[in-house]
Amino acid sequence: MSDIGSEEFDEEQGSLGEYEGDRNEAGERHGLGKAVLPNGDTYQGAYENGKRCGQGTYKFKKGARYIGEWYMNLKHGQGIFYYPDGSKYEGSWVDDQRQGHGVYIYPNGDTYDGEWLHHQRHGQGTYTHHETGSQYMGTWVMGKMESTGELIHPNHRYQGNFVNNNDKGEADEDETLITTSLKWKPKAVTGLSV
Repeated sequence: MSDIGSEEFDEEQGSLGEYEGDRNEAGERHGLGKAVLPNGDTYQGAYENGKRCGQGTYKFKKGARYIGEWYMNLKHGQGIFYYPDGSKYEGSWVDDQRQGHGVYIYPNGDTYDGEWLHHQRHGQGTYTHHETGSQYMGTWVMGKMESTGELIHPNHRYQGNFVNNNDKGEADEDETLITTSLKWKPKAVTGLSV
């Protein structure tokens, strides 16, 4: 799911909307303030030289909300993004994208806890299916299970190397179930021990 929520307004090209708060000597938003943007979105938090910078809350008119750190009008640092569909991402942001470690909770209760790069699962991470309890723990490359990993089901597990899982859900993040068509060579198939 995209975290845009509504059209981002280019504050450099027109009306900045309504603003209450601190300003610097140049008249720019600086310090703490609250803004209602022309598109209906709102922001309350810290500004630096006219840009969102520091801690703040941005509410999109379409129902999304971001609470966290900003730098130069971009989500940057630690933050939580609440999506209109009920999903949530909590973790690291770099230049307006999920990047670094974070936890994404999907609308159906599935979770991904791991590393992100450019809004995609990338690096080490664990995807847990809420309904079945099944998990994939291992390496992700641009949103797909790749390389060494372990697929754990309630009554058995697979260890091996995964190659391009054809993850149906990555084509559109609104899809919440991972359907897999795996090509892998198991290192071992073992029963689960208690």
